[in-house]
Amino acid sequence: MAQIAILAVLFVFLITYLASSVRIVRPSQRGVVERLGRFKGTAEPGLRFIIPFVDKLRLVDMREQVVDVPPQEVITSDNVVVSVDAVVYYEPVDPQRLIYNIANFLLAVTKLAQTNLRNLVGDLQLDQALTSRDSINTSLRSILDDATDTWGVRVKRVEIQRIDPPADVMMAMHEQMKAERTRRATVTQAEGQREAAVTRAEGERQAAILAAEGVRQRQILEAEGQAAAVREMAEAERFRQLTIALGEAEAIRTVYQAIHDGNPTADLLAIKHLETLAKIADGQATKIFLPLDTSATMGALGGIAELFREARPSEQRSTEQPVIEQRPTEQM
Repeated sequence: MAQIAILAVLFVFLITYLASSVRIVRPSQRGVVERLGRFKGTAEPGLRFIIPFVDKLRLVDMREQVVDVPPQEVITSDNVVVSVDAVVYYEPVDPQRLIYNIANFLLAVTKLAQTNLRNLVGDLQLDQALTSRDSINTSLRSILDDATDTWGVRVKRVEIQRIDPPADVMMAMHEQMKAERTRRATVTQAEGQREAAVTRAEGERQAAILAAEGVRQRQILEAEGQAAAVREMAEAERFRQLTIALGEAEAIRTVYQAIHDGNPTADLLAIKHLETLAKIADGQATKIFLPLDTSATMGALGGIAELFREARPSEQRSTEQPVIEQRPTEQM
């Protein structure tokens, strides 16, 4: 019985020993192996065996982690007290330095972030601090990354969560923002009205130009139409007069040809001459001017007068006869 009990104790001890010698390192972890209190090496992910009670395996999480920096009061360069807090994202790169070079990494990085954040914001005015978050984040990340390099940690980024001024300052800022927005709205409205007026004036000017151009084109077309009409009328009148002249010329040629063909006597010519004189004397004038070279005609008239006296001796000549004056023709 005693032997069985001893074997059972040995079996339990062996199982416990074997279980204590097996360690599993996950992919997101790295292991630091210590043998009898001294650094032996770094364990990579996977199944690892150690000597129980001699070796010790300390696991380090290598994933990116976040540290929340508590809010703190900061006085800006223009003497405004603001409450500032931030968030720090870091990633372990050397598990050995992270374990042996810093005792409490979270506390150290929190205090370091608070101190440098106070320095950075304290050098700025309130308006600059509110509008320069990106530059503050970049500067703080660079400072923390340099300081934590000896701890085996790389600071990935730093983000400012809030910068809260006092309530009265916030109210003043809101009033200022409201006034600025009102001013911008007024300026924008004035600019819009000016642009509208300019656009309207430009439209009216273009409309006036187009109207004047239309009037000018209409007048040009009317003038061209009138000129064309005048040309057509002049051409028609010229054609009419030419036709009349041709007709009259043809009639005169026909008459003269008929006269020449008929071979009229001197008596007939004298009678036609008297008929012409009667038509001339039929007007209101009492004097008739005839050319001087009428001796042949006057001789013919005298002969015709003698004939009329013999035919009708009892008839008296009219007392009112037109006075016929002869003027010598002008010698050219």
